[in-house]
Amino acid sequence: MNAAVRAQQRYQEEAVLSATPQRLLTMLYDRLLLDIDRGEAALRRGDGADANRQLQHAQAIVAELSATLTDAWSGSQGLRDIYAFLTRTLIAANVDRDPQQAHACRELVAPLRDAWHAASADLGAASA
Repeated sequence: MNAAVRAQQRYQEEAVLSATPQRLLTMLYDRLLLDIDRGEAALRRGDGADANRQLQHAQAIVAELSATLTDAWSGSQGLRDIYAFLTRTLIAANVDRDPQQAHACRELVAPLRDAWHAASADLGAASA
C-alpha cells in the first residue's frame, strides 16, 4: 500500500473517530446510498462479484443502523420495520441479480438520508 492510500485511510479513520453522533449517522446513510448505487450499477453491467460486495456492505450498514435504535424513541419500531424490509430487499436483489430491487432500496433510502441530514443541520443550528 502506498503512502497516499495510507494517508487517505488515516484521514478517513480520524474523521469517523472525531465525528459527532449525528454526523456518524449521516455518514452511514451516505455510505449506504453509495453502496446501493454501486450495487445497482454492478448488477446492470453483470458484475455479480462487485454487486455482492456492495450489497453485502449495504446490508451490514442497515444491520448497524437497526442495532443502534432505542425503544425510548416512539418512531423506532417503524424504522426497524423499514430496516427489515431493506435487508430482505437487498438480499433478494443480490440473490436474484435484480437491479430493480436495488433501485427500490435506493428510492427508500434517499429520502431517509435527506431527512437525517436536515435533522442534523437543524440540531447544529439550534446548538449554535
